[in-house]
Amino acid sequence: MKKINFSGGEPFIVKKRTFVGELVKLCKQTLGVESVSIVSNGSLVSERWFEQYGEFLDILAVSCDSFDADTNEKIGRQQGQKSHLISLRSVRRLCADYKVAFKLNTVVNTHNKDENMVEEIMQLNPCRWKCLLIDGENTGPDALRRAESFVITNAEFDEFLRRHKDVEYLVPESNEKRLYNLFETNPRVENVLNFSGFDEKMFFKRGGKYVWSKADMQLDW
Repeated sequence: MKKINFSGGEPFIVKKRTFVGELVKLCKQTLGVESVSIVSNGSLVSERWFEQYGEFLDILAVSCDSFDADTNEKIGRQQGQKSHLISLRSVRRLCADYKVAFKLNTVVNTHNKDENMVEEIMQLNPCRWKCLLIDGENTGPDALRRAESFVITNAEFDEFLRRHKDVEYLVPESNEKRLYNLFETNPRVENVLNFSGFDEKMFFKRGGKYVWSKADMQLDW
């Protein structure tokens, strides 16, 4: 295995952050996994965690759907009394301080589709900015969650991408590509992938293979 990603839910909830920390350490130190990453909303990330586990983590991706507080509240990104945007910028600083690559994930939906995020994204300067659509398990008669009110059209998604075309690290995922969003791993692990619905051609088409180890990244910490 070359890459492993921990997502949720919120990975930092279990055992007050230590569980995912020990998993990250195990994967990097014992198993020698090339790239270890976490997807988080950023609310529970602390400097103490970075002190203990930062050296073993390659990428920390934070979910950020808007830079407007009211929009975040409509989407459900508000973190109680905490500001999601304050948490986001705090995590960005910690990633720089502890030499962990910082990534952003944005779900483009009815509430943020007209937003211009160029200035804020440029300031945060992530190594990748993944923009996604809602579909699959979250829409339709058999949906696990009722998210139809958030769904936008492909044309609206394309317009969002055009507005942000100057952001060089933007990585879009359309409905077609997003089918494989949750399966980022080594495409040669054939015994598992044969039963997973994994499509190797789509994996490469959607940018699934990239420079994902911080040891190989040329980042200005």
